[in-house]
Amino acid sequence: MPVTIVTGARQTGKTTLVRELTAECRRYATFDEPGALRLVRRDPRALLGNDRVTLDEVQREPHLLSAIKLAVDEGRTAGRFLLTGSANLLLMRRVSESLAGRASYLTLWSLTRREQLGLGCCGIWEDLLAARDKDWPELLREQPEHREDWRALARRGGFPVPALTLSGDDERKIWFDGYERTYLQRDLRDLAQVASLGDFGVLVRAAATRLGQMLNQSRLGRQVGLPQPTVHRYLNLLETSYLLVRLPAYTVNRTRRLVKSPRIYWSDTGLALRLAGDPEPVGAHLENIVLHDLLVWRDIRPDRADLFYWRTTTGAEVDFVVEAGGGLLPIEIKATAHPGLAHARHLLTFRGEYRGRSRSGLLLHDGDDIRWLADGVLAAPWWRVI
Repeated sequence: MPVTIVTGARQTGKTTLVRELTAECRRYATFDEPGALRLVRRDPRALLGNDRVTLDEVQREPHLLSAIKLAVDEGRTAGRFLLTGSANLLLMRRVSESLAGRASYLTLWSLTRREQLGLGCCGIWEDLLAARDKDWPELLREQPEHREDWRALARRGGFPVPALTLSGDDERKIWFDGYERTYLQRDLRDLAQVASLGDFGVLVRAAATRLGQMLNQSRLGRQVGLPQPTVHRYLNLLETSYLLVRLPAYTVNRTRRLVKSPRIYWSDTGLALRLAGDPEPVGAHLENIVLHDLLVWRDIRPDRADLFYWRTTTGAEVDFVVEAGGGLLPIEIKATAHPGLAHARHLLTFRGEYRGRSRSGLLLHDGDDIRWLADGVLAAPWWRVI
């Protein structure tokens, strides 16, 4: 493609990645520098030039994409433009040009657990899908025994600096506080006009305390004293910034009434905990850790995969449903070291509803055992998978 666009939340390492990969063969400009912004607003073609160029933080001047489109249409050269942005350009209202047919979009999420361990990968989801269900126990036992306390992983999150450089909770609190201030005081202005940063901050903290819960915007608005349209707009801004993740419901069913509201999670549990006031991590944070790993896997996969949760109006629910290759993989997360048959009942209900499409269910837990809890439900330690 003539254009590659790398997007993701601020501080996931986009600039470091593109500069280290391309330092010797490309010009580089960042719109964090006022001079580059002035030049592109006065004469965008002068900034683009005729050679290969890397442009950093393009969400600060989204109208540049129209000039890039004209340059590409005048002569297609593979890899000519490498762009980064700390916002999802496709969700930004001010972006009228998507560069369809001209650009590849890549998302850089924060570091997975296995990346933090130096393994350079996400979880073994692809291996699980490729293997026969009956071979899963052997596959899981072959995985490295990198066990750790998931609560410590939730607190440090996956941003490179707090995850790899900072050693204590106090240092990380300072870093996350600075991240919040930078986002509210500078980055947010690049995305939209927010009438009251105070109201926005209240909404951010409320969303952080509702991690893993179903989203009801009207109820959330009443609880924080904001009208529903404002709640909707603010949540969209968080999603555009790659901070909030809305997990849609899986709604394909002929025999049951299903819940359709999305669940909300965060792209980084360390940030979510700090915004919520540093509570003790709970089971929803372990769910969020697993979801983050699934998001990374989904977005680097050549073939399409979709992620959902599943819930009926009568209360049966499965934390995650992976739809890939025509099949469904249901996944339940339990922050217990001793899972039992009762923990598997909703996975069994799901498999019964989608007989013929559903793979065996995975129940990821905090213990050591790898065993079949029931016909079609395998219990496995979460740290063997991600």
